Amino acid sequence: MVEEGRLLVGRRRTEGSLIDGRWEFIGGKNRWGESCEETLRREFMEELGVEVSVGDYLTQVDFTNAGVSYHLKAYEVVLLSHDFKLSVHSTLSFLSPEEVWKLDLVDSDRRILYFLLHKDGLKE
Repeated sequence: MVEEGRLLVGRRRTEGSLIDGRWEFIGGKNRWGESCEETLRREFMEELGVEVSVGDYLTQVDFTNAGVSYHLKAYEVVLLSHDFKLSVHSTLSFLSPEEVWKLDLVDSDRRILYFLLHKDGLKE
């Protein structure tokens, strides 16, 4: 999610998992039969209570965690509202890519950020 050159990131509530308390881009896991675009619209509604318009595909990050393979796809997203209702995040921030780089960002999202910073993937 890019807005005026800034990225939207959320800090997970601290509840005991490995990513709690860390920063991340908004998104989540596909449900069976769900397209990536449908997943993003659902996740933004569930996590932030806002509707979005899904734009261009940016990149894919492949990784393994606890023996499970993941294929994380990144898309441009436009917020249709800023009336956030936090459910899984304690904080949301719009930050420059350089500011996001300094955060304790989830590893897979850091790889997406690297793409945005070095592959001309960041659009305003």
